[in-house]
Amino acid sequence: VLLISFDGFRWDYDRDVDTPNLDKMAKDGVKALYVTPPYLTITSPTHFTLLTRYIENHGVIHNMWFNTTTTEKKPYYQTQFVNEWWDNGTLPIWITAQRQGLKAGSLHFPGTASSYQGQVAMVREVEPRLYNYKNETAWRENTDKVMGWFRDQDLDFVTLYFGEPDGTGHRYGPDSPERREMVKQVDRTVGYIRHSAKQHGLTNSLNIIITADHGMTTVYRNGQVEEITLSKIPGFSFSDLSFHLVDFGPSGMLLPKPGKLEKVYNALKGSHPHLHVYKKEEMPERLHFAKNDRILPIILWSDPGYVINGFNKGEHGFDNQEMDMKPFFRAVGPAFHKNLKVGPFETVNIYPLMCHILGIQPEVNDGHLNATKHMVLQKVFTGLAAVAGFLVLVFIVMTTYTTLKKKPKNK
Repeated sequence: VLLISFDGFRWDYDRDVDTPNLDKMAKDGVKALYVTPPYLTITSPTHFTLLTRYIENHGVIHNMWFNTTTTEKKPYYQTQFVNEWWDNGTLPIWITAQRQGLKAGSLHFPGTASSYQGQVAMVREVEPRLYNYKNETAWRENTDKVMGWFRDQDLDFVTLYFGEPDGTGHRYGPDSPERREMVKQVDRTVGYIRHSAKQHGLTNSLNIIITADHGMTTVYRNGQVEEITLSKIPGFSFSDLSFHLVDFGPSGMLLPKPGKLEKVYNALKGSHPHLHVYKKEEMPERLHFAKNDRILPIILWSDPGYVINGFNKGEHGFDNQEMDMKPFFRAVGPAFHKNLKVGPFETVNIYPLMCHILGIQPEVNDGHLNATKHMVLQKVFTGLAAVAGFLVLVFIVMTTYTTLKKKPKNK
């Protein structure tokens, strides 16, 4: 199995761009209408859910590692190397596969740099600092490298990450011509991925799943709307906080000083028609973003188009039920049906699907194979059914023969 993520590829990005290779992949395999990521809809947490569980259960609750005591924060890239942030009791599928006798690898996928209970992916590569995520030549080189891992090192499972079209969507907006050009680059790369698989002799053995971590939406700017500015909200003051994490667009978490929780909460609640404010214990159950000690006491997020902080033209991090937050999904290979379109499902269900195809016993997880098993060819089940049918037929023949033998002859 090869799991590929194109960061920030929204479910409908193929609708305003000619994507012959993605279309061909859908014809040769499975296409979902869309998939629903977990909340919080940002890169590291959602990617780790593809490999494990809901965010509140795996504990990688943000792109940024932080320390509420020292108020230290680390950006996305540095956080990749904070081992205890990732190794938090949940085993990603790389390690589970290896513990059951398979070989796993990862290239640039979030979480690759960490070890888990002392183990790492057998073959792994972490992108260098200040990496150019847009370089199409590097995309092809990385594709060939991964295909070589499957062929030459006999790997069974690999994750592969591309940092676009997320960066382009942030900088120019999801409705921009620049984003459409980047989708064309993604499509060319999908074609190259399948070509490389064929060149490496993997077409009949490799199952390729391509998806993303989240979508993207346009941010309102230049007086289009009444913007959310926390510092201007009456009764709210950052001096009432011990720590805050409002570094990423529409989302935020606050740790009030002792005795200040109600004051902070009451000042923010209802302060703006497009700002959602929750105490941790009051978070909607459907978001699965409350039951973890790392999650701070007050959680904020804004409606699509509005941000709490940030200057990008496009953003993600909104409620996972918003359509602009939904990613795409394609799958092709010997395990999958051909030319099958399926309805939406949650990305947390991709983990048990991959375990099923790999033939490994999954760890405790929050997904359900029932959500995806209709995509997979039921060869084993069909074989067993055929055997069972044959045995039933033998039983009927033998029973009939015995009955006839015992029946008295007519005089």
